[in-house]
Amino acid sequence: MGKKNFFKEYVEPIALAILIALFIRAFVIQAFKIPSSSMEPTLWVGDHLLVNKFIYGIRIPYSDKIFGKSKKIWEWKKPQRGEVIVFIFPKDRSKDFIKRVIATEGEKVEIIRNKIYINGQLIDDPWGHFSMPRSSIEDYAPVKVPPNCLFVMGDNRDNSQDSRFWGFVNVDEVKGKAFIIYFSGPNMLNILLPWTWGDIMWTRFGKLIH
Repeated sequence: MGKKNFFKEYVEPIALAILIALFIRAFVIQAFKIPSSSMEPTLWVGDHLLVNKFIYGIRIPYSDKIFGKSKKIWEWKKPQRGEVIVFIFPKDRSKDFIKRVIATEGEKVEIIRNKIYINGQLIDDPWGHFSMPRSSIEDYAPVKVPPNCLFVMGDNRDNSQDSRFWGFVNVDEVKGKAFIIYFSGPNMLNILLPWTWGDIMWTRFGKLIH
């Protein structure tokens, strides 16, 4: 087989597959793993999930390094209350966090005895989970969400470092919306090791994230 035919038959398809995979990861869908219990009972430690990266607009790669902050194009919509999002942690940009949107720009947030009030009105909060008799932050003084920002909280309210502690999330730093669990267990390699299948949480496969 000549070099030209070898390149065309093997190298080109592999290179194309790699480019498509990189494009999908950068702009369409990305996989994430849950490392902590801050989103329980919605998301468990070991859940592997997929995140829709274009629903809130496409982040321009390395724009934060070029312009000093992240920039987006084709912003179809902004995150809404109740949606579970992945974003760049404001206090450490090397980390990604996952939380639930509680309030959006211009809204006033207040927490009284674990109840959430938006603009003075009590909201339905089916996501909040309290495992202790008294929450670590039972009350939270009224605060207005700045423009283009979000107030986020973990569903495990007694064990979540979120906007109550470190402030707001800029919408431009949101990577995407979490939408489905595709695997749940200590390690993806468990699939290849039948004697470890007992560690896999099979019933969580394909579970939509609400």
